[in-house]
Amino acid sequence: MIVNRPHGLAILFRESLPPLFILTLWDFVVVILFQIYHQNWMEQPSLPVPLMGTALAIFLSMRNNAAYNRWWEGRTLWGAITNNCRSFGREAATLLGGRPDLARAMAAYPHVLRAALRGDPPNEDAKRLLAPEMYEKVFSCSNTANMLLYQIGLGVREEVKLRGIDGAVHGTVDRILSDIANAQGGLERIKNTPLPAQYSMLPEIATHLFCIILPLSAVQTLGWITPLGSSIIGMLFQMLDRSGRDLQEPFIKSVHALPMLTMARTIERDLLQPIGDIPPPAIQANDGVQP
Repeated sequence: MIVNRPHGLAILFRESLPPLFILTLWDFVVVILFQIYHQNWMEQPSLPVPLMGTALAIFLSMRNNAAYNRWWEGRTLWGAITNNCRSFGREAATLLGGRPDLARAMAAYPHVLRAALRGDPPNEDAKRLLAPEMYEKVFSCSNTANMLLYQIGLGVREEVKLRGIDGAVHGTVDRILSDIANAQGGLERIKNTPLPAQYSMLPEIATHLFCIILPLSAVQTLGWITPLGSSIIGMLFQMLDRSGRDLQEPFIKSVHALPMLTMARTIERDLLQPIGDIPPPAIQANDGVQP
């Protein structure tokens, strides 16, 4: 996730350079054909293009709002996971009487979850934090994050029976695990339910068509400066379209995706420090981007 605005502007501009180059090249072709070769067939009415631009801007705004809602919901659910993991670490220490292994297992949970959301293989963080037996059980299942919660729940049950802890206390800890499972389900829903094709594909196609038609109308008025005016307007629409496409997939490996590694490391540090373990260093932004 971009956390530094100057770097963010530079990244957005760098991503817009390929379509901007193609758009500017097309603008020059249109100007040369109209000004030098007098291709009168290019004299298109000027009214439809502003109407198309207005409709496209509304369409892109609707899609970008839907994409941002997906991104923000993912961030909200990760916030719920962060809070509940911290609560579990506190309850494991105060109500269950210790169990540092359960705190480490919960510290591994966000690392297992982020790998599952991105479709990555097991990462070293999970292997470092989980006991070998639990690691084998977790990664023998298709839904690794859910299996890890199940194993943590079994550990809680063992401690409750061993210490004769009151059932109300057990219910308190179990509710925390249920809240984490609910947040995980929401994240999986976002991952497995992409935006409809009308929102994910049509805006990109419409933006490209608009950028092709734009200089055909502008050349009558702007003449030789058509590449300047058309390229600026076209670049704005291209950046709007690109922003929506980046936000609609919040878990992919992208500078615009959610900083799941940073959040997972934050949870890990918050759970390991109270039990006396030395946590790894916090994740720092690299070139204005939080991984």
